Order: sequence, then C-alpha cells, then structure tokens
Amino acid sequence: MLQSIWIVPFCPLLGAALNCFFGRRYSKTVVGQVAIAAMLIAFIAALVMTGTFLSLSDSTAHVQITLFEWIVSGDYRAPISFLIDGLSCTMMLVITGVGLLIHIYSTGYMHDEVDYSRYFTYLNLFVGAMLILVLADNYLLMFVGWEGVGLCSYLLIGFWYTRKSASDAGKKAFIVNRIGDFGFMLAMLLLFVTLQTTDMLQVEAALVHHQASVGVMTAIALLLFVGAVGKSAQVPLYIWLPDAMEGPTPVSALIHAATMVTAGVYMIARSSVLFTLAPVAAGIVAFVGVLTAAFAATMALTATDIKRVLAYSTVSQLGYMVFAAGIGAYMAAVFHLVTHAFFKALLFLGAGSVIHGMHEEQDMRKMGGLRTLMPTTHWTMWVATLAIAGIFPLAGFWSKDEILAGALKSGGINILWWLIALVTAFMTSFYMFRLYYMTFHGEPRMSDEAKAHVHESPPSMRVPLILLAVLSIIGGFLGVPPEGGMLHHVLAPVFHNALELSGGHHEFALLDVVLMVVSLAVAIAGWRMAYRFYVQSPQLPAQWAERWRVYYDLLVNKYYVDEGYAAVFIKPIGAFSQVLWRWVDDFAIDGMVNLVGKIVELIGEGVKWFQTGNVRTYAVVMVAGTLYVLWQLIG
Repeated sequence: MLQSIWIVPFCPLLGAALNCFFGRRYSKTVVGQVAIAAMLIAFIAALVMTGTFLSLSDSTAHVQITLFEWIVSGDYRAPISFLIDGLSCTMMLVITGVGLLIHIYSTGYMHDEVDYSRYFTYLNLFVGAMLILVLADNYLLMFVGWEGVGLCSYLLIGFWYTRKSASDAGKKAFIVNRIGDFGFMLAMLLLFVTLQTTDMLQVEAALVHHQASVGVMTAIALLLFVGAVGKSAQVPLYIWLPDAMEGPTPVSALIHAATMVTAGVYMIARSSVLFTLAPVAAGIVAFVGVLTAAFAATMALTATDIKRVLAYSTVSQLGYMVFAAGIGAYMAAVFHLVTHAFFKALLFLGAGSVIHGMHEEQDMRKMGGLRTLMPTTHWTMWVATLAIAGIFPLAGFWSKDEILAGALKSGGINILWWLIALVTAFMTSFYMFRLYYMTFHGEPRMSDEAKAHVHESPPSMRVPLILLAVLSIIGGFLGVPPEGGMLHHVLAPVFHNALELSGGHHEFALLDVVLMVVSLAVAIAGWRMAYRFYVQSPQLPAQWAERWRVYYDLLVNKYYVDEGYAAVFIKPIGAFSQVLWRWVDDFAIDGMVNLVGKIVELIGEGVKWFQTGNVRTYAVVMVAGTLYVLWQLIG
C-alpha cells in the first residue's frame, strides 16, 4: 500500500493540469469540482497511507519509497523518493485536510471571479508542491517543492495582477524568498561537499557518527536557517508576509496555515539532529524566533485591517514554532504547527466571511455589531480567538503551553526567552480579542445602507468554518497528556536521535501544572484588558494613543522597517540600476553597436558615388583602372 504514496502529491498536480489546460472550457461548477475532487482523493490517500504506516511494527521508524532515479553522477544519487514517517504523515494530513476545506470555501468566496480556472490551477499546484516538499527524502527534492511553493505564492498573492498593490506584493514575496533560497542552496552544496550525500537519513546517520566538524555543522545549520527565515517569515525577512494579504483571502488562509510558511519550521524539525549538534546555530534560531514572536505581536496591537492583524499574528506564531525548535522542543514546535493550522485557517476564512458579508470592507473601524448579522461567522471566530489566545481547553492552550514549559525547563538564557514569550502571549490575547470585539461587538460603525446589505456567507463557506471550529476545540487533545499524547507518540521516533543527543525529553511534573496556570492567567489578563478597552470603556484606546503618541505612531508605521529597507537597499539599487542602464547599457553597449552601424553607413555613403548604375561610367572606370595597372607594370 505504501508504494502508492505518489498518489498524494499527484492528485492536486493532476487537478492543476486539468484546470490549466481545459478549465476555460469547463463551467465554474466543473472547475471547482475537479479541484475539490483532487484534494479529497489526496486527503483520503493520506489517511490510508498514515493508517498503513502506523499499523506497522513499532520498530519501523520510517519507510522510504523510491519511484525512479532522478540524478546519478558518480557515487552521488538523488532519486525521486519519498520518506514516510510520523512527521511526514502529520504534515500530509494537515496540508490535505486543511487544504481541502479551503478549496471548498473558495468555491463560494471566488464564485464571481472571472478567472476562476486560473485560481484553482494555482491553488492545486500550491498544495502539490507543498506535498512534494514534506514527503521528499532528500534535500534536493525538498528544494524542488520549496521552489514550487515559492512560485505559487507569487502567482496567488499577485492573482489580481491588474491591481498594482497585489502585483507589488507578489514580487516582494518572490524576491525576499530568493534571499532565503540562496542560503538553502549553499547549505545543500556544503552538505554534498562534506558528506557526499543529500539524503536526509544518510545525513542524519553521518552526523550522529560525527562525520562532520562542529564548525561545518554550524555553517550548514545557519545556511539552512537562512532559508527558513525567508519561507517562515522571521526577522529580518518577515516583510513579505503582511503584504501577502493582497491575494484572495482563501489564499491567505492556505499560505498562513497549511503550506508555505510552515515549510521553514518543517525543514528545521526535519534537520533536528543537525541543529542539536550545532548549539550555536540552535541558539541563534531560538533568539530569532522569540524576537520575531514579540516584534510581530507589537505591530498587531495597532493594525486596523482585519487581515493584516492576522498576518502579523501568523508571523508571531511562526516565531513561537521557530523558538521551540531552537530550544530543542521539536515535538512542541510541530504540535503548535498543527494546532495553528486549525485556528489560523479558521481565522482567515472567518475574516474572509466578514469581508464577503461587508462587500470587501477590511477596516475594523468600519465594522462592529456583526454578531447578530453574521451568527455562524461570529461564533466560529469566537472559538478561533479563544484557541489562539491560549484559553483552556482549546487547541492553542496545549501547544503554546508546551513551548513555554520547554523554554523554562531548558534553563540558562532560555529563561529570559520564556519571559519574553510569556509577554508575547499576553499581547496575542489582547490583539486577538481586540479584533473580535471591534468586529462583532458594540454598535455598527457603518452607514444604514451598508448595514442593510450585510449578510451571512453561503453554506460552501460556512461548513468549512464549522469543521475548523471543531478542530480548534478538540485539536489540542492530540497532545494530551502533555509530552505523552498521541501526536508525541507518532513523532517520537522521528526525533529520537535528537532527543538522545540533547539528553532526553523532560517528564511532565508539578512545575508544568504551575506553568499552565501562569500561561492561562496571562491569556485571561490580555482578554480582560481588551474587554475593558473595546467594550466597557471604548474611549480608552484613543486616550492611550494620544498619551503615547510617539510609540503609537511607531507601531502604526510598522517601525518604519519598509522605509528603512527602501532607503538602505531599494533606492541605492535602483540608482545603481539607473547608472547601469544609462551609462553601461544605453551609452557604452548601445553606443558601440550604434558606432559600428554609423561607420558602415559612412562607408556606404562614400561608396555610393561609384555605384551609379550607369554602364558608361563603369566602362570608363574599368578602362582607367586597366591603364593604371599597365602603367604600374611598365614603370
């Protein structure tokens, strides 16, 4: 059965091909059915493959399935081969399951879109590329999927390419990710030079047996992390993700929840032995992760665009996952990746439902009072808000608490990072309940005409919201009891070597209960503060903004990071490009080509006097030439 693993990525790729070549001939109904059928079959196949793998004996930690040879050069070989283990099965189910719900939702959200088949072509292709990424058993094949999701993000973020902001956002995502991809390529080259292989299992075995020096392992780990920084939107390459909201809202849900941004976290988890044996690199990973989590959370505090708040939230939550991987809590990182996929997909699709019902309005200052006008959207968003804030017993509580507990138990500098992460948890609770209250509570802040046109979304959009709300409620129990739940049992063989090298995992103890209470108290405090600001005393936000005007303006303008990049990189590169264009390309290269042409033209101008077309003139010249030659011979 496992030999048929290729069906999982093949189905969405086939769906993309069918809609690409024949979609314009199909009706919108058929296009949507093809895309959804591809995802449904992929999800069922993923379930079957996962069940088959888990039914094998406990001694079977992984299975490699080779389809055919791809690259063979001397002793090096890189086949098209898939790795089936607890981590790849987990990722398969998340990608196909959440992706299926987003495809169903898209049929309602994008129903009036003219270029319907192109949208679903890109969406299927996106999922197919992500599945290749997580199933690949060698870094080179992973890089194929890595580049595939990068291409699809560019196509989907800039889907409405006639809108300049969308096309600019697509280019921004593409260019920023090329920086990270360059680091990934260098890491692969260094791996090949050092170990003569890019096969993940062979690399792990070689590292366990110390076939590479610490310095080389640190270099490889840091270069891989550069790739993760780009894909998973960490400081300083996070700038593309908030602008990714320019694409259709279901695209934002897919990017932020189940596909592209999780690729970096997955890659670090897949390389757990490498990062464990390179403690300096792991320390940098933890620092960048916690810095990103806190930094992005502060910008979400003042954002007024509902999708932009969620975008900064994604950056912050990705910071949590990267931080967990940096401190060696790889299972906690993957656990949070799974729960985050549930509630973040729900949040984005819920925001899309609000935008759809508000006729494309995204400014929360023009909303309010929607809980009675959009009841299903309201209660599902309420569940998602509770989950991401870390309120017991929803999904986010369990996974986020495990990360915080792992940080405190690790000791050393990680205790400081734990404190920063705890403050970030407070900010997360505050800005998410701020979004909830500004959108659904209070008096409607819209005209009576706009209010009259507000409507609940169609069933094709509401059903995925309900299913994701259920997953956001029960998803956390995949990791219960803490550090010993079903998900941990599935992932334990994957991270066995890394845990052995780091001294084993921490047992659940009384301290964990105390930390749960602390994290829950912090989440409730953020909730209570948001309730005070936006329900009890709605005048307070304006008063605080005026009192702390300098800091407020700094957050509203996103710390002027985009302006800083423009001043330091974009404008100088633009000016240098102008120099190259005007003086090198236009003046030097074109000038030399034009000079050659001018010389030929002048020669032609001189010769044309002899090319009159008059036979008598030619005869006179020929006689004159003959006489001149004879004279020279006689003389």
